[in-house]
Amino acid sequence: MVKKNIHLSLEPSGAELELCCIENSVTAAVDEGTIRGMKYQFSRYQIFVVGILVFLQFTIILDFMILSPLGAVLMKTLSVTPSQFSLVVSAYAFSAGASGLLAAGFADKFDRKKLLMFFYTGFIIGTLLCGLAPTYEFLLAARMFTGIFGGVIGSIVFAITTDLFPLEARGRVMGFVQTSFAASQILGIPAGLYLANNWGWHSPFILIVIVSLLAGVVILWKLKPIDGHLKLRTDRHAFHHLIDVITKKRYLQAFATVALLSTGGFMLMPFGSAFSVHNLGIDINDLPTLYMITGLFSIITGPIVGRAADHFGKYRVFVFGTAISITMVLIYTNLGVTPFLWAVVVNAVMFVGISSRMIPSQALMSAIPSPVNRGAFMSVSSSVQQISGGVASVIAGLLVEEGVGGHLEHFPSLGYVVVGASLVTVTMMYQIHRLVHEKLD
Repeated sequence: MVKKNIHLSLEPSGAELELCCIENSVTAAVDEGTIRGMKYQFSRYQIFVVGILVFLQFTIILDFMILSPLGAVLMKTLSVTPSQFSLVVSAYAFSAGASGLLAAGFADKFDRKKLLMFFYTGFIIGTLLCGLAPTYEFLLAARMFTGIFGGVIGSIVFAITTDLFPLEARGRVMGFVQTSFAASQILGIPAGLYLANNWGWHSPFILIVIVSLLAGVVILWKLKPIDGHLKLRTDRHAFHHLIDVITKKRYLQAFATVALLSTGGFMLMPFGSAFSVHNLGIDINDLPTLYMITGLFSIITGPIVGRAADHFGKYRVFVFGTAISITMVLIYTNLGVTPFLWAVVVNAVMFVGISSRMIPSQALMSAIPSPVNRGAFMSVSSSVQQISGGVASVIAGLLVEEGVGGHLEHFPSLGYVVVGASLVTVTMMYQIHRLVHEKLD
């Protein structure tokens, strides 16, 4: 059965009639207020798509997140300072941001499956180079190469999600996709730490390469072409297409909001393991257990948060998540030597707060662009996220100093910066919420 949905999208250039067909991978936005309480039925193929996107995101996120738990090992093995280590993290972000901007003009001109396979192949090669890196300088260059390809994949995933699923179901889809963060903690990070402790810090990257190759084969074999947006595209030059996207007022508002949303994770995450070991007093051998328990908690709550966002409203859930995040960040960054069980509780609840912000905000953002600009919008949005995150990581590296015995000084200052940014995003996200409903009315 073919489900069709026709809507009139009013752009600044005039009225544009768009025929959006789910079977052709382009879905019209639906007012979530009118469908609250209705149950959207996923097809078997859509369930497969959600599953493969979660697995793909798992490999991408694991590649990025693995640096945090390896931080304590890397800084010691390669004899690097906190600021040098933060540069490794930010190098990925900056190269990903630049790549996303360059790719934005072409993002809506190709089948999304082909675009995904191209960048995923480059990501696998870059991760392999990280696994072979003999020095700090080589690792830095390898992270930049990986970022060029890996940083664009997230935007393609969200474009595919928006193409294939209507707004009333996107909270649930984003909730499942976000479980890839938790899965990387439950499965990937403990395994990565185990491999690093027994066979060196290179081995986790080799593991990611193997897993990614398997995911790539499944995508190539099973994922159908995603080219419905090509029927709506114009013949604009790639540069003109990019300019059109970055000059729309509502798009600029969304990009500004994304920039500030990225601050928290990029400031706290790079030093997570070092802070746990040297400040909280957690034994380095207990880190896999810490990440596994908090990740398991997150993977359970992620889909629940997504369903709540679809049912109660995405902005309401975002505000709820922000309140939890602010409270837990203030507690976390001011902790001293802490019992293991309390460290687990704080980390687990903090991750719930972060998920309750990211899932509804991504679902709301997905309703901003029109189908013809969706890929470019997602690509620019991803670039803004990566670049702002890179800046945040550099700032964090400048604020934090390594004291006696590896103790991280001035860590509470990071918490205050994150809290300030979170408070501002509540207002900014409300503007996005209004934009979405004005567009749907």
